[in-house]
Amino acid sequence: MIHVRYTKWDGSLHWHFDTVELGEDVHGLWLGAPDGTEVRRGDEPPVRSQAFALLVPPIGWWTAVWNDVSPDGSGFSFEVYLDVCTPPTRDGSVVGAVDLDLDVARRPDGTTVMLDEDEFEEHRRRYGYPERVVDQARVAAASMMRLVEARVEPFGVVGPEWLRAAVALR
Repeated sequence: MIHVRYTKWDGSLHWHFDTVELGEDVHGLWLGAPDGTEVRRGDEPPVRSQAFALLVPPIGWWTAVWNDVSPDGSGFSFEVYLDVCTPPTRDGSVVGAVDLDLDVARRPDGTTVMLDEDEFEEHRRRYGYPERVVDQARVAAASMMRLVEARVEPFGVVGPEWLRAAVALR
């Protein structure tokens, strides 16, 4: 089991959940969560999630999740959801990163959107993000937007293959 732990800049707990290590490839470490995985934001009550696969890249200011989107439109509304964050680290059985608010997401119809730019600006001021962090976050968001939209791997067929492995977990 690998515990994934995102915090906010001030150190407060953000999203956290347990996953299973699926494997590694040239894109990074792949983690999977089966249907029913408890996912929590901070100290809020947990919610049960549909299956998903999480990529922790070896370098970069992001992590990405592939969701099991139902054909009937229920469940997740984004097939790919990328969090802009500090470079993720692994310490034994814990993967951690600081969430920097900006998100890139792709809907099943291929529409790719940038989310939470207003939250990024608000937190940049409130928490005093250093200029280097602001610059890295903006560069990561813009470049990842292009890659996700163009389906450059792992945002083409690779991610969904790892998602199938996560869906198969019991």
